[in-house]
Amino acid sequence: MSAVTSEEQQAVVSRAIEGISHIATLPEITLKIIELVEDPTSTAQDLHNVISNDPALCSRILKVVNSAFYGLPRQIGSINRAIVLLGLNAVKNIAIAASLTKLFRGGELCPSFSARNLWIHCVATAAGSKLICDELKLGLSDEAFLAGLIHDIGIMVEVQAMRHELTQVFEEITFDSDGAPQCDMREVEQRVLGADHTAFGAGLCEAWKFPKSFSYVTRHHHNPSELPEGHRMLTSIVYVADRLSGQLDFGFRTDLMHLEISSADLDALGLTTEQLERVKGSLPQAFEDIEATFA
Repeated sequence: MSAVTSEEQQAVVSRAIEGISHIATLPEITLKIIELVEDPTSTAQDLHNVISNDPALCSRILKVVNSAFYGLPRQIGSINRAIVLLGLNAVKNIAIAASLTKLFRGGELCPSFSARNLWIHCVATAAGSKLICDELKLGLSDEAFLAGLIHDIGIMVEVQAMRHELTQVFEEITFDSDGAPQCDMREVEQRVLGADHTAFGAGLCEAWKFPKSFSYVTRHHHNPSELPEGHRMLTSIVYVADRLSGQLDFGFRTDLMHLEISSADLDALGLTTEQLERVKGSLPQAFEDIEATFA
């Protein structure tokens, strides 16, 4: 079969996203929050006014902010206080994360894939991404958390738009005795679906008008070195967290043929082996804390 051109791939992605508009649309209030925070003239009061219109979202955000995962010294009782302590951008990212949980539904597609397993993997990757940011003191923790949560969201586009064909993809992939896939899932996706989950994920981020950094993460979390040097940091963080999640056996890992994290991967982040081991040691508890919060 001849290689799919980028134009053909883009057409496949666009058709899939148009076909699932019922799930590929974020709640209106979340879109308003994104628009507001991207506007440099907006204030904390503007954000508070929007969030206050949705009591369920208010309580979800406060639940996340007050979780053990954040480890703040005292309970926060109002959205205003959360915005003051965390900033507009952090609260925006928490609101988006809280809105995404409904997209990771759909039950078991086939014996080797379920949406629940993918959700577990994405939450673990999100937790790992935040821990790496905290370890490096980068000030991007909430952005990294959301990036980790959505890195494989292209698979959920495939689940919704191309369910039968995706079943075929998983039926073609065999595993060794350790559970590692014996072929590259992305190559099978491209052949069977016309595009892989990284392309579908990037297309969804563009449809949602997310910042470009999230499109980079969804498209390049398997190959961050293909990005221009100044745009690699967030994607490299997710790349490492993705493999840590696999090493610790958190859910789905069919798209990862190997789980090694090389010295070059660490050097790209300025992360030492000792810091990586600290993150790995903290990840199981961090996963428990955040999974309970988003349940």
